[in-house]
Amino acid sequence: MLNVAVVGSGPSGVYTAQSLVQQSALPDVRVDVLDRLPSPYGLVRYGVAPDHEKIKSLQNNLRAVLEDERVRFLGGVQVGPGGLPATRLRELYHAVVYCVGAATDRHLGIPGEELPGSWSATEFVSWYSAHPDSTSDGFVVGARSAVVIGVGNVAVDVTRILARGAPELSPTDMPQAALAALAASEVAEIHMVGRRGPSQARFTTKELRELGALPDVDVVVDPEELALDPGYVDPSALPAAQRRNVEVMRAWAAAPPSGSNRRIRLRFFLRPAELLADQAGGGRVGAVRFERTAPDGHGGVSGTGRYEDIEAQLVLRSVGYRGVPLEGLPFDAERGTVPHLAGRVLRDGVVSPGEYVAGWIKRGPTGVIGTNRPCAKETVTSLLADAPQLVRRDVADDPLAALRAAGVTPVEWAGWQAIERAEAELGASLGRGVVKLPDWASLLAAARTAAS
Repeated sequence: MLNVAVVGSGPSGVYTAQSLVQQSALPDVRVDVLDRLPSPYGLVRYGVAPDHEKIKSLQNNLRAVLEDERVRFLGGVQVGPGGLPATRLRELYHAVVYCVGAATDRHLGIPGEELPGSWSATEFVSWYSAHPDSTSDGFVVGARSAVVIGVGNVAVDVTRILARGAPELSPTDMPQAALAALAASEVAEIHMVGRRGPSQARFTTKELRELGALPDVDVVVDPEELALDPGYVDPSALPAAQRRNVEVMRAWAAAPPSGSNRRIRLRFFLRPAELLADQAGGGRVGAVRFERTAPDGHGGVSGTGRYEDIEAQLVLRSVGYRGVPLEGLPFDAERGTVPHLAGRVLRDGVVSPGEYVAGWIKRGPTGVIGTNRPCAKETVTSLLADAPQLVRRDVADDPLAALRAAGVTPVEWAGWQAIERAEAELGASLGRGVVKLPDWASLLAAARTAAS
């Protein structure tokens, strides 16, 4: 029996488990998928926007893996500080695969970034996705204008959620408190701002087009600002995806505003320089000061020394993610990843037997959900090649029993199913579909009903 622990139940972790049970030539392999949260699916549950039902339906594919008889879901298991030491986990399993993602946001590093009303996009996403670690709920209170810094898909997601009305959000699984707050929001203008040009934006065309399909929302772009980008003026040499983006923005630039109640303004060639406090007092952010940039002829931009202030009582930065060190594992601080060779963890340049990585902690925060599949397959191929040596080491006959003996009480699959039932019941009581439980207490209370 090859016993493998996979730490993290997001796409990279579940695809790792799937590859293990599908590729293994061993007669017996058992995979325990551990997660700090009592619920599985990682960013598919807590990162995909609630109005993206098609992408969220990937949970059904992940579910099929976690319901395999050779795979166990063990939620509510903290690995590292305050929980199960990584060294103990290594003692219980022949191999451990870390699939923990990139857990923190990049900062802008500019004055005023910590003013009230300034948040990371991840904090905002966690709130409207009911992540149990989310403790903030005052994002839109008192805000009339918002600035989203960044032009990737996450920036488009938070912009779209800010611009949507309650009728479009009510059918989603958004927690009730977030739905009520967004329904009462007075945000009428949302600026999505990039430091480079439209041809270099990171969003996909599908995401971009969704902004133009929002009811009672105008999307506004400035033709003169767009024309600063040589790739916009002549898109013939651009890759197909960027060329399609340019075509969408050309249509918006040519269209007159329709007088809708909300506006999304796409801005380019503006680099954030400082967040300014509201002059009316209270200490909240009141505007963002940007420096106008210009193409430098080498794919980048340079500052021009000219500045523009954009009013905003809400600022969301969406400028990327970064991995954080894991207790007991080596870490490349420059890349924000664990050093590895085809998924095998490297300690001082030497392969560490039985330790592996997959997902963002392996390759950095790049790619889409599907990118995790080949990434996981590469790691599993390495692990299975090592398996004849790994299985020679004595480990616990049943790691779950050893975990319980150590005082760990995992939320097993039946507990997760109880959470699903509770969320369906909550939604029914509110006249909605499934509505997520928003905090640790309610999740764990629901999970405990599985044992009663």
